[in-house]
Amino acid sequence: MLRMSPYIVFNGEATAALEFYHSVFGGELTTMPFADFNSAPELDNKIMHGQLDAEGFTLMAADSPTNDSPQEKGNVTVCLWGDDPEAGRRWFDALAEGGTVGTPLEKQMWGDHYGDLTDKFGVEWSVNVSDAG
Repeated sequence: MLRMSPYIVFNGEATAALEFYHSVFGGELTTMPFADFNSAPELDNKIMHGQLDAEGFTLMAADSPTNDSPQEKGNVTVCLWGDDPEAGRRWFDALAEGGTVGTPLEKQMWGDHYGDLTDKFGVEWSVNVSDAG
């Protein structure tokens, strides 16, 4: 079986971003700094690989060793979806702290609650939740 996970590349913010996502989603966070692999001293505070295993998904991230990760918005949005309105609201509100809400999380014409935002690290998120049942 293969699985697919988002892998986000930062320019020195991977530790802060992963710790933030861990505070939002819980789960188990592991990080491997470049320093663990006898890297160049300028990479010592950067993450070679980080992984957050939360309920239902895995989110991975790293720092670009050359700081060449695009800073403008990309063409990828991390989508959270399911049938737990309480978790959807909690995650949306937590991700929105320090970020910019594009569409408030509200009931939409298709019947689900949907909202989208860009978090404080510039990562785009969309949340779509239906009522449980």
